[in-house]
Amino acid sequence: MRLPLPRAYLPAAFLAGLVISAHGEDIRAVYDVSIIGLPIGTATAVGTFEPQRYKIDIGVKLAGIASLVSSAKGAATASGTIGRAGVVPTAYANTTANAYETRTVRMAMGAGAVRGIDISPPFADPVGRIPVTEANKHNIVDPVSALIMNVPAGQPLIGPVACNRTIPVFDGFARYDVTLSYIRSQDVAVRGYSGPVAVCAARYVPIAGHRPAAKATQYMAENRQIEAWLAPVERAHAVVPLRISIMTMSGMLLVDGTEFTILPKQAAGAN
Repeated sequence: MRLPLPRAYLPAAFLAGLVISAHGEDIRAVYDVSIIGLPIGTATAVGTFEPQRYKIDIGVKLAGIASLVSSAKGAATASGTIGRAGVVPTAYANTTANAYETRTVRMAMGAGAVRGIDISPPFADPVGRIPVTEANKHNIVDPVSALIMNVPAGQPLIGPVACNRTIPVFDGFARYDVTLSYIRSQDVAVRGYSGPVAVCAARYVPIAGHRPAAKATQYMAENRQIEAWLAPVERAHAVVPLRISIMTMSGMLLVDGTEFTILPKQAAGAN
């Protein structure tokens, strides 16, 4: 049984390296990953949010039953600036590895557009794939930066404004939208955070780089059983995922936060 990691980490796998400065926040999050209730791995993430820039590092590793059939693991990182309109990525990279191969994707970006891509080894270009055009590489964010969702100044971090948005994502191979819509607010309690989150319904909308005839593409495009729970990051006035659930062709996949710790930069630097 072969269990490769996805090209673009679930908007759920997140965090792993701290940069200390005089202001801003450090976030550490830990997630348990399971499918049909069976544990298959963990994801850890550490993000640094400063007044005008951010950096997020992610680590993913299979565990439990999945580790018996695959040694897949991966890491991803993204950095960029934070403005009134949200995040503007400048760099993205991810590496995935299993017993069969190791692949690295690197993208340089600026002003919301891709400036350069390096994929080693390259992905196969399957028959029937919708070509990715240059226009598809503009006004986008990478899969890691997509996890940081700004909320307009003066608007509450928990409520409809936190959810109601369309996120244009390009992962180096495929271009797709993730649309979120507000369902409800809910209180949660995990290590480091106790309080409300915004619960959003999510939809996957393929744009380019996919094969329309593929069963997986069709299934995900029609999938109405995807949710994201968004937790507040006060100083950045943004929200990030604490929990993601996706009904897959193999059953319910759950990325569930067990720790969500936010430290002001001065406090983090003092430790």
